[in-house]
Amino acid sequence: MKASRLGATDLMVSDLSLGTMTFGKEADEQTAGDLLDAFVNAGGTMIDTADRYAMGLSEEIIGRWLEKSGHRDRVILATKARFPMERGSGLHPSYLRGAIEDNLRRLNSETLDIFQPHAFDPTVDPSEWLGLLKEFVDEGKLRYLGASNFLGYQLQHTLDVAHYEGLPMVVSLQAQYNLLDRQIDVEILDVCDKYEIPVLAWSPLGGGWLTGKYRRDRNPTSASRREDNALRFIDSYDKRNVDRTYTILEEVRAVAEECGASLAQVSLAWLTQHPRVGSAIIGARDITQLNENLSATHVTLTPDQWSRLDLVSTPLIPDYPYGFMGIMGGR
Repeated sequence: MKASRLGATDLMVSDLSLGTMTFGKEADEQTAGDLLDAFVNAGGTMIDTADRYAMGLSEEIIGRWLEKSGHRDRVILATKARFPMERGSGLHPSYLRGAIEDNLRRLNSETLDIFQPHAFDPTVDPSEWLGLLKEFVDEGKLRYLGASNFLGYQLQHTLDVAHYEGLPMVVSLQAQYNLLDRQIDVEILDVCDKYEIPVLAWSPLGGGWLTGKYRRDRNPTSASRREDNALRFIDSYDKRNVDRTYTILEEVRAVAEECGASLAQVSLAWLTQHPRVGSAIIGARDITQLNENLSATHVTLTPDQWSRLDLVSTPLIPDYPYGFMGIMGGR
């Protein structure tokens, strides 16, 4: 698997990263270990997790695997905190210090390669939690700061505070990004472009829609619709079941037939060839699903194929202020 430098860091991140939300839930510890082994053996480097994944069990499983495999030096550990846990929630240093120490303990590691606030905390000025993260950097417990699920103004505010107060800068943004969900194109990617911050794309297959499991002329059962809605409301059937979705899927299917690849492989290939994407975070319940996704690294889209997918999936830009400022030369 190809790996490249993540933005301004010295971290060599593989085109595909392994998301571990399934660990301790859909994937038991034995299966999770098999997934981690297969991912590393395929050349994967970054493992992404969070304290909220199975309420800490995902991190614990990774920590035990690291101890057993001895692969700590081969992988990049990225984790998150912010949402409610037994200790509390938020980004105030009084909570966050303990939350990060918990991350380290569960992962059985002395250092985190990337820590990402799981979302912005409007009740805490960024200078407070950035100051705490600088302490972790100075103590050798943290290498780099990322961010996850930040709005455009929140990312810009955080970067401004870091720049003017000499605190750690954000080096990556983990955000939902796929051919069906490109809302961050409207403004957030402008901030990323300005500061050369790569995107770590989560939900790269749009909750399974980009695998082609749904078709315009074939309705799913009510049971699978309930399952999708319960899994993640942003990927719910009712939200996706619109003409625009099927128009995009038709183009993905056409490109897949040209490449002799699956829809999922083409969708992932579009992301790995995107100039602003540092890595696409794939999840898996079993080895078969993982291998299917990993095989996307063997698919290379032509410039024309990539552009066709880019064009059909381009989000609608609101007339004001974005369209207006584009006409006026302000974007």
